[in-house]
Amino acid sequence: MKTCGMSAIKYILFIFNLIFAISGVAIIAAGGIVLADVGEFNHFMDGKILAPAVVLIVAGAIVFIIAFLGCYGAIKENYVLLLAFAGALLIIFIIELAVGIAAAVFRNSFSDVMKESLRYSMNNYTKSQADKVAWDDVQMKLKCCGIDSAKDWIEAGVLDASVLPYSCCRGAEENTQCLESNAEVYTEGCYMELKLRVENNARVLIGVGIGIAFVEVAGIVLACCLAMAVKKEGEK
Repeated sequence: MKTCGMSAIKYILFIFNLIFAISGVAIIAAGGIVLADVGEFNHFMDGKILAPAVVLIVAGAIVFIIAFLGCYGAIKENYVLLLAFAGALLIIFIIELAVGIAAAVFRNSFSDVMKESLRYSMNNYTKSQADKVAWDDVQMKLKCCGIDSAKDWIEAGVLDASVLPYSCCRGAEENTQCLESNAEVYTEGCYMELKLRVENNARVLIGVGIGIAFVEVAGIVLACCLAMAVKKEGEK
């Protein structure tokens, strides 16, 4: 006969997995938001900032699938399925914890890499269509100019004296001239705008990755408790 404790764990685990399935969708959404927000500027970024988001999306999909495994194992009171569920949760826990830590570490070390990437790309503005498109895109979308300011374009000597890319001027269209003296020139540099965006998204990755990872610990404990209860019941 089933014990009350075993029945309680069974239904708690079942409810937990329904919530867990929803959390899988939340993980996918968080990863998607980060990719959508910074992915369009990946020309200037090391792949490290996008990799955690991709891993998080994959982990979210796996979490969603695993949640149904846990539900089935709990309802059927299958010892092997419950242990498999606990093991899968442990693996996902480690992956998400690693993603959170990686995002935290990279948040503090990406600055120099990004600034160097911006500087290198700026020097190729007139030589590479990809660099030109990337710079015009980031300057128009983030309403910024240069790395730290518009003076970076002048100091780099990329264009003629006092001439800036058209995207440095507010409301300018391609093939129109944008001069440093123009009142419509964006005053903020693109480096700080990109840095702020990356840091905000890193916080999302850290919060979701680590937050949900620790919730999974409860699922591992519940699954193991129910598995042990099922084993003891079967030995009677």
